[in-house]
Amino acid sequence: MASGIQRSESQRTGVVEYGLVRHSLIEAVRKGRVRREDVCDAHPELLRAAANLGRPTGQTCPVCDADPTVEVTYVFGAKLPPGGTCPSTKAELARLERREEPVICYSVEACTACGFHHLARKWEAGGKRARRSKGTKSAKSEAR
Repeated sequence: MASGIQRSESQRTGVVEYGLVRHSLIEAVRKGRVRREDVCDAHPELLRAAANLGRPTGQTCPVCDADPTVEVTYVFGAKLPPGGTCPSTKAELARLERREEPVICYSVEACTACGFHHLARKWEAGGKRARRSKGTKSAKSEAR
């Protein structure tokens, strides 16, 4: 697993990993069934985010072997910008994952040298309202 911003194994639920798809795609490129240009076509905004916010995966790019790939996490949900947000720290991601509104998180692997990109994993978070039992004060008023 890459060393990017990720939830701990004990916190992860409903994570979809795309490692097998990645492996199959890279194999198809190596055998000439898929053109390199078809997998090295990252959007300029993804490349910008990868260069500025990407976290090293510790793995060399499987297409160009020139640079290590990085992971960029995108979070989408209510009350977030239409294009989502890219948390730059574990703390920022954790804060987004604890929101009352549900969010969907995507972690994308990218190479800034050749433009290779691939969805590494996705998961859902947030959407859990604080539980209050009837007849007790809210946590907010108890803290006063």
